[in-house]
Amino acid sequence: MEPSNDVALDIIVTNVVSVFRTRCHLNLRTIGLEGTNKVLMKLRKPRITASIWSSGKIICTGATSEEEAKLGARRLARCLQKIGFKVRFSDFKVVNVLAVCSLPFQIRLIDYEPEIHPAASYRIKNLRSTVQVFSTGNITVTGPNVQSVASAVEQIYPLLFECQKTLS
Repeated sequence: MEPSNDVALDIIVTNVVSVFRTRCHLNLRTIGLEGTNKVLMKLRKPRITASIWSSGKIICTGATSEEEAKLGARRLARCLQKIGFKVRFSDFKVVNVLAVCSLPFQIRLIDYEPEIHPAASYRIKNLRSTVQVFSTGNITVTGPNVQSVASAVEQIYPLLFECQKTLS
């Protein structure tokens, strides 16, 4: 049995982590008193959480696409401008993408310890991605961007197809 080329897998991006700089020093006490939270700031639309550092570096998590991450980062910069900081949005970069995918079959895993971790890890160095493979057929992929995550799923699918459980 060979993997067919017409299989459409739904890759669902669950988290995008991005970083940007404000190019100014941020007084965390002012942000805590006049902003919404101390050091951690949350937006509802898009739904992201930001870790704000006094150096001006901001790490945003929780977005479900690269575009949403950039929009949320820009909104955070705007909120800081409204508080009174001379923020300039710069050096935006997506640093990590987490996605999940459900395969249409279960996988026979060999030489792994389910008591320690229920998944087998597979590292794809040229894509800088890591794939967690569960026996249920679910996979979790982390990579530096959405394209590398999609490429990792395409690359690992034929290998997993060979290891599928036979129905008995």
